Amino acid sequence: MSAAAQPMAHWIQSFIEAQAAQLDAATNTQLAYARDLTDFAGWLAPKKLHFMTATQDHVESYLIDCDALGLAKSTRARRLSAIKQIYRFAFEEGWREDNPAIRIKGPGRSKALPKTLDITEIERLLDAARGSKEASRNTCLMELLYATGMRVTELVSLPVSAARGDPAMLLVRGKGGKERMVPLSPPARDAMAAWLKMRDKQDELAQKKGAASSKFLFPSRGVAGHLTRHRFFGMIKEFAVAGGVSPAKVTPHTIRHAFATHLLAGGADLRSIQTMLGHADVATTEIYTHVLDERLTALVMDHHPMSRKESKSKG
Repeated sequence: MSAAAQPMAHWIQSFIEAQAAQLDAATNTQLAYARDLTDFAGWLAPKKLHFMTATQDHVESYLIDCDALGLAKSTRARRLSAIKQIYRFAFEEGWREDNPAIRIKGPGRSKALPKTLDITEIERLLDAARGSKEASRNTCLMELLYATGMRVTELVSLPVSAARGDPAMLLVRGKGGKERMVPLSPPARDAMAAWLKMRDKQDELAQKKGAASSKFLFPSRGVAGHLTRHRFFGMIKEFAVAGGVSPAKVTPHTIRHAFATHLLAGGADLRSIQTMLGHADVATTEIYTHVLDERLTALVMDHHPMSRKESKSKG
């Protein structure tokens, strides 16, 4: 059957499978590609169009419609990227002789400053984790997250082997299977050692009952075999409530931002922070300098004597 005769769902499935096999694309990346391409296919189908027959004008019209729906720049940029990727795959497979999306420029990324948390708020979250029901595990999760700035998927899926031997550095497997080393703070090492001891006891008891030994540092009986992103998201909201921090401000990502912002404020250089965060481009990391610039401006306006005089004169 020719490519033109294949349903668009087959194109998407073949593309996703190739991404997983050739590029070791993360599950979340694969799901995002599938969602974006399914949406594009859903836009084409009522117009009697197919991936095989769509032109540059069609792709541009789709993106205009996405804009009209109020989709964020980042969402539109991601969808265009997915469309470009599937057409590049189709070209390599010989399904199409061109890439109709290759000349289309994306909408650009907004420069919204990342939300973050101050040190007092982080301390309250850590205290709440220490006082929670599964204190040893939860303290380890929170200490590791704040000490390393890991993405939540990287954290919950950590292999237990990474924690063995009281390491001073933690090996993290990030996006696209790229590995990086991040240093551990003394509190994070202590929390990890305490949890590892308890976790191994729990694992040993589970094995005696016939269960298989878990390869994860934070095991779970769920399908994934480890604590899920969604469960952890809910947990830190609970810590926020218990610690008197606004739950609206607290996500795994804001703690990651706090890690980077607090390091930069303490004098760390951008390149080191880039490496620890796993950013491919230092330009992504540079946004944290704007966070500090904003804070410094507020500090001067609030505390500099000339600023106070100016405010009084206006009053």
